[in-house]
Amino acid sequence: MPSEAIVLGFDTSAAHCAAAVICGDQVLAARVEEMGRGQAERLMPLLAEIMAEAKIEWRDLSLIGVGVGPGNFTGIRISVAAARGLALGLGIRAVGVTSFEALSDGLTENVIASVSAPQDRVYISVPKEGAAPVLCDLESLPSVPAPSVKCIVGARAEEIAKHYSAHVVQPIWPLAVGIARQARARQDIRLGSPAPLYLRPADAAPASDPPPVILDA
Repeated sequence: MPSEAIVLGFDTSAAHCAAAVICGDQVLAARVEEMGRGQAERLMPLLAEIMAEAKIEWRDLSLIGVGVGPGNFTGIRISVAAARGLALGLGIRAVGVTSFEALSDGLTENVIASVSAPQDRVYISVPKEGAAPVLCDLESLPSVPAPSVKCIVGARAEEIAKHYSAHVVQPIWPLAVGIARQARARQDIRLGSPAPLYLRPADAAPASDPPPVILDA
């Protein structure tokens, strides 16, 4: 097998199941399947198919990259749980990568990356030192220093670009490839286990009714 690290990257943070295998800068296999549901059942078979296409075995993997969102709560948990389990079973590391990082991989200009969110909103990265990503609608985009934004990549890019007087660029890599590349770039940095990136409350909230009173016999 090649001497360079072989990295498996995958993501189910939105209405898709995406996976890729890279070795160095070479993409050995990559695929994305659009699906509104069923990612939990499809993910592991897809990973097996991608690896077969790349002609590698599980034991050949050096690293796992997993998409941690933002996006669908259930979808993110599916991928993160799978990555943690595979890393434990294979004795390798799993690195969490945000969709912003994957979309921006390889872009050298100052960039805002955007991801679709429910209710016609977007999640966007903010190019300020120490600034956290935000959830907003297109009428309440955060202010940033004008020179710091040169290009927009991702969902609703054309509308966001008008707001910042920036230009639109396309991702250089498919999402799962960007995840694998970002994971490889951080393989020597000691990080904790991948954890979901949640930027909004869950749609389902705990019941507000008080619990029933248990009477003594």
